This record gives sequence, structure tokens and C-alpha cells, in this order.
Amino acid sequence: MPRRTDIHSILIIGSGPIVIGQGCEFDYSGVQACRALKEEGYRVVLINSNPATIMTDPEFADATYIEPITPEAVEKILAHEKETGHPVDAVLPTLGGQTGLNTAMSCYDKGIFTKFGVEMIGANRQAIFRGEDRQVFKDLMLKIGLKVPRSGVVHSLEEGRKVLEDIGLPLIIRPAFTLGGTGGGIAYNIEEFESIVQRGIDASPYSEVLIEQSVIGWKEFEMEVMRDKNDNVVIICSIENIDAMGVHTGDSITVAPIQTLTDKEYQRMRDASIAIIRAVGVETGGSNIQFAIDPDNGDMIVVEMNPRVSRSSALASKATGYPIAKLAAKLAVGYTLDELPNYIASKKSKDGKGYDTHTSACFEPSIDYVVIKIPRWTFEKFPDADETLTTQMKSVGEAMAIGRTFKEALQKGIRSLEVKRFGFGLDKYDKWLNAQSIGAGGPKEEASKGKKESDTNDKTTQGESLDHEWPIEEGKLRRKLAVPSQGRLYYIRYAMKMGWTDEKIHELTNIDPWFLGQMRELVDFENELSELGSIGADAIDSEEAYDLILRAKQWGYSDFQLANITAFADPRVVMASAPYAR
Repeated sequence: MPRRTDIHSILIIGSGPIVIGQGCEFDYSGVQACRALKEEGYRVVLINSNPATIMTDPEFADATYIEPITPEAVEKILAHEKETGHPVDAVLPTLGGQTGLNTAMSCYDKGIFTKFGVEMIGANRQAIFRGEDRQVFKDLMLKIGLKVPRSGVVHSLEEGRKVLEDIGLPLIIRPAFTLGGTGGGIAYNIEEFESIVQRGIDASPYSEVLIEQSVIGWKEFEMEVMRDKNDNVVIICSIENIDAMGVHTGDSITVAPIQTLTDKEYQRMRDASIAIIRAVGVETGGSNIQFAIDPDNGDMIVVEMNPRVSRSSALASKATGYPIAKLAAKLAVGYTLDELPNYIASKKSKDGKGYDTHTSACFEPSIDYVVIKIPRWTFEKFPDADETLTTQMKSVGEAMAIGRTFKEALQKGIRSLEVKRFGFGLDKYDKWLNAQSIGAGGPKEEASKGKKESDTNDKTTQGESLDHEWPIEEGKLRRKLAVPSQGRLYYIRYAMKMGWTDEKIHELTNIDPWFLGQMRELVDFENELSELGSIGADAIDSEEAYDLILRAKQWGYSDFQLANITAFADPRVVMASAPYAR
């Protein structure tokens, strides 16, 4: 099918200010959409209140309005475009995050789009409502035979108390039509319950919150799904959260593709994703669907759905090479998946009229590497903030890393955060390494002399310091593992160094044993690496050293880490490792 010729001008609603929970990933999506629509010859009209975005650069839209993202501003823009002879025919609401989605919903409900003859493309008002309204979505899931947690939808604190009596504590509170879990949280007692419910009601534009049975500790997964108007559906990317349910996916370390499900479990989740996007009725474009699985018996429940391009869509696009936002824009104007190429995997011919290598967009990406996303927090800028990670997102950014193995991707991801950490330990903020170095003439000996560095005068943005606290006091270590917060990853390593079993760590963190096993292999490998310091400088070019350094590089170790663990700064360590550096 050719693109639609009955529409000529399309409005894109941006995401507005970069805030916690809604950052530059929606600018990334918006830029792709603007480019895709202009390629097809449409007039692109953009509204965004944030001039510091790429999408507001003049070349990306035919008309750019730096205005508040409100229904009133949209109405004025539609009126102005009509007066100047360029009436807007359609609006694409699914690429500007929750702000764009909510604004489009309000414009529809107020009759603004009807007044100016503007059609919602990609996802209509009914599909958005089915995906975002908590009660409607719950009923829809039960209708198609999928499980959801026991829950109730309320619009007042009094209604919330009735749900509390029925289900009991702890409870998860999820406001409707918000991004990043804004206003939500986990209630363990009556005081927390009433505070979070009222906060959620105030945060929701429809004064609606879902109060649901706690499934804290279950494994959490996401699926990025794409659908076209002919009902073709593809799974773009599967994502697994390392942190269990109870931590917002934006605050969790995530891995693509899924690592710990059997093929049967994955196929069941894939079938459920396809059934959900069809039932909700997202006509064209991408959606993000979240699931939870009970690690004890394999029961699967549906957590929620975002009927739009999500924060994870930008990650999935970069992880798989599948341009979700660009293809979503093309699908919205009439194309189907089988008609479009995967623009990343296909190679155009020199004359620009065809493709030397053509990969259809209807093929699901398959990757033979591991992608990790690690969040970054800046709690040091908010000293009064609670660092406990819950269902309300608190991270301000994230880093993505690609590796042939989980170990390599993890270490590269940690380095990419730029928080003075060089990997999974073996740097100057490693409490275990500092303890080994004191009095042993190691590279940290100098740090132990003179003025002692402390939490107050030398802290990374992950909450670590240069103090020489070792071993970690058991009560503190238990707390660091049991309560999700920034820096918990490093305390998992400390627990392993102190002889704690994976079973004990799993009991406190609910992190899947497979991930703990991968971290354990890194910790155990350090014993072998330490042998580099005892073989002597003359033997650094030996086959033994060669094999160790090669494996270290394959597992993501940096030269800085290798220099620290060898206990001497022989430049040949760096030279020998150079061929394997990535």
C-alpha cells in the first residue's frame, strides 16, 4: 500500500522539559519521526516547550512552536496553521512520551481535534484509553485469558481504604496516565499507604490510581512490540531486569536479550505480547509491554502496557539496530511492515533507487551479543531525597554497553557511567582492594598515608568513598543488599568477597541466580589475575600471562583494573593487553 495521500500536514507533540522519568530518549524518537515524515513529503508541525532539544532545530520541522505543551496551546497552533493556509490533518501522539500522549487525549476530549478536523494516527483515543486506564486494561487482560495481580482502581482515599481491607499490605500503588511511576510507590504500612495513594491521585491527570497486590521479588521483563494496519506484529526486543519487581524498570539494570527464560517461557510471553497489542488496538507503531514471572512456579502476569514509543524503545533501537520510532512514523501514514526495509540493516544502492542489501522490517531482530543498560543517579544533588529505589523512577540518565558476554557488557556499562568506577571492582573505590593494599606495598599504600579520604570529602555519584572499611559490618551489608539503592551492585561483590553464598545473596536481593553466577565468576577470576603480580616482570610476556590477559579483556577488564590487581605498574601489562582492548 502506498502512503496516505488524504493527509498533508501532521502535528507532532514533543515531550517538553527533560525531567526525571522523561529525558532525551523522547527527543531521539521525535527526531526520527520528523525525519521520516519529511522524507515522505508531509508538512511537519512541531510543538515542544523545550528549545534545548534536537527536534526543535529548524531543519527537522516545517513549523516549530516553542510553546507550553497544553491543549490551549495546541488549539492556538491549529488555528494559526489553518489561517496561514496549512491546516493540520493529523496528529501523531505516540512519540512524545507521556506528555504528548496526555496532551493529545485532552485535546480529543475537549473537542479540539474534532473542531479542526484533525485525525489521531498511530493510536486513536480508544486504544490509548484501553492501554493507560488501569481498570479498563485489567478487565481487557482477564478477557483475553491473561493473569493480572489482584487489584482495585480508586479515585479517592476512602475508596483506597476499602481495597486495602480486601487485599492487605504490602501494596503497590500505580497512578494512571503518568510517566516513570510518578506519584506511585510501595506501601508497607497504613501511613505509607495513605500518603502514597493521595500523592498518586494528585499526580494522575484523571485522579486515578491502581492499588495492586505486591509481587515484589518476581522477575520482571519487557517486550518491545510493533504492529501495522494489516495486523502484522513483530517483537523487536526482549529485555530482562536484573533487579526484581519492586524497582522501577528505569532504575533497574536491564539486559537484552532475555537471559534466564527457557524457550517455552519466552514463546509464551511473546504470544501474550501479540495478543495484548491486538486487544488494546494500537493500530500502528510500537508499544512496550511489561510482565512479571514468579521464580518459584513460573506463573506469568501482565504488569502494564505503554501504547506508545517508550523510554525502552530508544534502548531497544540502539541494541538491535531496528529504528522503532522511524518505522512507527512510517506505519502511521499507511505503510505496512513488509513494505518497509530495516533502514539500519539494509544498504542502499549507489544510485539511491534501490537496495544492494535489503532486510524487511517484518523480520524480527536476532542478536548474538549482550546489551546492558545501567541507570545513573545524582542523589548528591538532592541530599534530602530518599535513595531507596521503588516503583517511582529516580534515575536521571543511563549508560548502554554492548559485549559478547554479560560479563564484558556489565564492566563496560559501569565504566560508561563516568562515576569514577572502572568496572566491577579493582579500582580506587573498591573497599576490598584498598584493604588488601594497605601495608602490602600495593598501589593503594600511598592512599592510606596522611589524610584519610572519607564519605564527606571524596564520594562518587554512586555513593562510594575512599574509606578503608573492611570487612563490611554484617548488618550494614545485609541492609545494602536487601534495600534497593544506588551502589548495591558493588555490595554484591563485597558479599562474595566476604564468603557469602549466592543463595544467601539471592535471598536478600531476589536477583536471579544466573546473574549472581556471572558476577561470581568475575570475583573468582580475580584470584587468577592476582597471579600476574607474582610471576615477575620478566614473565609478563609468557603464555600464561597472555592467556590471562586475553580472558580478562574478553570479560571486559580495563587496563586500570589489571594494573591494580597485578600489584605493580609494569607498562608491559598495558602493552600486552592492548591487542584485546575494545
